[in-house]
Amino acid sequence: MKTEAELPSLRDSLKTKGVKYCIGAYVDIHGVPKGKVVPVDHFLDFARGSELYTGYALDGLGQGPNDDEIASLPDVDKIIQLPWQKEVAWMPADNTFKGQPYEVNTRCALKKVLKQAADMGLGMNLGIECEVFVLKLTPEGKLEIPNSDETLVKTCYDVKRFMDRFTWLDKVATCINDLGWDLYSFDHEDASSQFEFDFKYADALTMCDRYIFFRYMAKHYAAEEGLIATFMPKPFADKTGNGAHFNMSMYDLETGKNLFARPHAEDPRGLGISEMAYHFIGGVLKHGRALCATFAPTVNSYKRLVRRGLMSYYSWAPVFNSYGRNNRTNSVRVPMAGGRVESRNADAACNPYLAATLVLAAGLEGIREKIDPGASNEDNLYSLSEVELKARGISELPRTLDEAVRAFAEDPFVEATLGTELRNEFITYKSEEWLQYHQRVSQWEIDQYARLF
Repeated sequence: MKTEAELPSLRDSLKTKGVKYCIGAYVDIHGVPKGKVVPVDHFLDFARGSELYTGYALDGLGQGPNDDEIASLPDVDKIIQLPWQKEVAWMPADNTFKGQPYEVNTRCALKKVLKQAADMGLGMNLGIECEVFVLKLTPEGKLEIPNSDETLVKTCYDVKRFMDRFTWLDKVATCINDLGWDLYSFDHEDASSQFEFDFKYADALTMCDRYIFFRYMAKHYAAEEGLIATFMPKPFADKTGNGAHFNMSMYDLETGKNLFARPHAEDPRGLGISEMAYHFIGGVLKHGRALCATFAPTVNSYKRLVRRGLMSYYSWAPVFNSYGRNNRTNSVRVPMAGGRVESRNADAACNPYLAATLVLAAGLEGIREKIDPGASNEDNLYSLSEVELKARGISELPRTLDEAVRAFAEDPFVEATLGTELRNEFITYKSEEWLQYHQRVSQWEIDQYARLF
């Protein structure tokens, strides 16, 4: 962490690299970055939190028009010089209020729960799988696949369609590696013109910072191609959606050892994870329906969380609050190699700080209380009847944003973790989002009903 004495040399280093402006990017309740642009000559004041904001002008920061301003405090240990605009230095930021961390800010909320983990001697590693569509936006506002020759029903891993978007893919991949994130795989995903990037996990705060920047960066490079990169969870009813699967493990703060890892032969349940990992899963499942509101935070998210929908085959998306090994019909999956757990209901529209805050807090509760998640589920849960699911004690995840927000509101754990203000801000904005959606008349309704009666 940079000290006050190091700030002048850091400013001079930025100027030597050609930086003229700095952005401290904090996020609103939706995870959308916000900030002012400050000339580098004012870097010292900027780094000390000089920039003030009217919180009422932003979504979900808990202020009215009569409140004092909040400030932005940039994390100067995580500076990114924009590859496409070298004059600008980007850094993630927290909000403060009267010199103290502002607890309605979701990055501050995550840091608070990470401190709780640290008090237990634990850190959290997180990897987020980045899925995104690259599409054309028509003058009529419709989304279209850029390929005029798109005919395949199953396009997953298709090399030709990957190469069709090579220029964009190469820009994004090069940026990821130049930033030192260690991209180890990227591919054409299951839907037409959908792609996934997988880079090395990091501590939870760093990974959330990277995911916010990844979305910004991917959109920029798509615009250079005359296209849009969309992280909308379900752009097309007949195709798979954009996930942002959270791959999680806890590590020992002193040694760095992965505390979720255990040889398969030593795990009585055979999944290759420790008792701590099972307890973590138990906490996540205990609060699974409430967590879903932050993992899948939009109206559109719940069109992704379906067994099949309008697709010709299963959607791959979880609809059950359950866990198992390499079985993608569970919301929590333990990959074949073991050593980590994956929450699969997280989608690309999530605010990663908020989702990580709650899933970590739930997992820590499971660890403290030694919550047993029960038997793992290894078969195709999509094919089971309601009677069979009930016999196993498996509940469904919420089916709509409204249902998810109700589960979020009804779970006392949420308020205990986030505090009253942040909890209420999320409920207020997401309830209004559902109301606004529900009051609109869709084209489907016109097609279905206008001539029917």
